Amino acid sequence: MANPTYLPHIAYDSVVFGFSGDELKILIMEYHNTGLFALPGGFVGVHEDLNNAVRRGLKERTGLDQIYLEQFYTFGNFNRHNPEVMRTILKANGLEPSESQWLLDRFISVAYYALINYKDVVPQPDALSDSCEWYAIDKLPKLMLDHKDIVSKAVDTLRDNLDRKLMNLLPERFTMKELQQAHEAILGQKLRRTTFQRKMLGTELLIRHKKRFSGKAHKAPYEYSFKA
Repeated sequence: MANPTYLPHIAYDSVVFGFSGDELKILIMEYHNTGLFALPGGFVGVHEDLNNAVRRGLKERTGLDQIYLEQFYTFGNFNRHNPEVMRTILKANGLEPSESQWLLDRFISVAYYALINYKDVVPQPDALSDSCEWYAIDKLPKLMLDHKDIVSKAVDTLRDNLDRKLMNLLPERFTMKELQQAHEAILGQKLRRTTFQRKMLGTELLIRHKKRFSGKAHKAPYEYSFKA
């Protein structure tokens, strides 16, 4: 049974990254009464641009409409199709799908990742979910279908050209220590402080501002921001 509202066989999934100050986190949803965890996703309206559909879905989940968003891969393997998963979700929400239900069809998913300031977001679940929560990247619950693969691909993509993208995860001004902590959380490894600082100052990507005073003037670190 076709749906006149959405394009058939096309979905999107979003990996929403946030940096909490010491951990890289992503938003994960738990479907009502199923124990199934998934990335925020959705469908594309028949009169809607793909990018606008993703931004609409992210605004519903995060409350934000100014989000750095990047399309990074399309997932279309045949074995990602498992109609029983969607059937379980629908039944848990009091719906009895017929065999011709469009939601049980095979979907190709266009994957995006979003970079947002962790402190700006109050996550909101959708109508089929009990929760939408931040999870540390190394403490994720078991994800349904191929969502683990989507996360892995997103992390690999984020690690490429990292310095160009970090400005979307950090506040407008930050210390060198906070910048290093963000790198370490994304790369999954510790970095030598002096080497890291020398490298970052050598990139000419940063603007140095006044020191951040917190009562210990002799230890006050400089604040930095990214050049436009």
